[in-house]
Amino acid sequence: MAGDTKLSGAVEGRAATQRDLGRLEEWACANLLKLNKAMCKVLHLGWGNPQYQHRVEDEWIESSPAEKELGVLVNEKLDVRRQCALAALKANCVLGCRKRSMARRSKEVILPFSSSLLRP
Repeated sequence: MAGDTKLSGAVEGRAATQRDLGRLEEWACANLLKLNKAMCKVLHLGWGNPQYQHRVEDEWIESSPAEKELGVLVNEKLDVRRQCALAALKANCVLGCRKRSMARRSKEVILPFSSSLLRP
């Protein structure tokens, strides 16, 4: 499988983007790789984007409202609020788990325990 391959194009370049998708298909075939069409997504960035449809191997690619790239959730407006909300939710879950796992919550117990779990 050819994984984590990114292809980008300008809004005006629908034909060029589709041509590049065709080249990507040819490259994958020449290198005995198979594209996972179910994992192919289109992320339309920016305001006023006409949201062109594209195809891979004669199948339409599904549009996605947001995709994760290098651990960062990227949406069509490049807004980070959802990323921040997910990080806060994860941190609160970890803190709640730590709180429930401690029998004593004195300062002498909490400080060494918390500092041992923090990253430098």
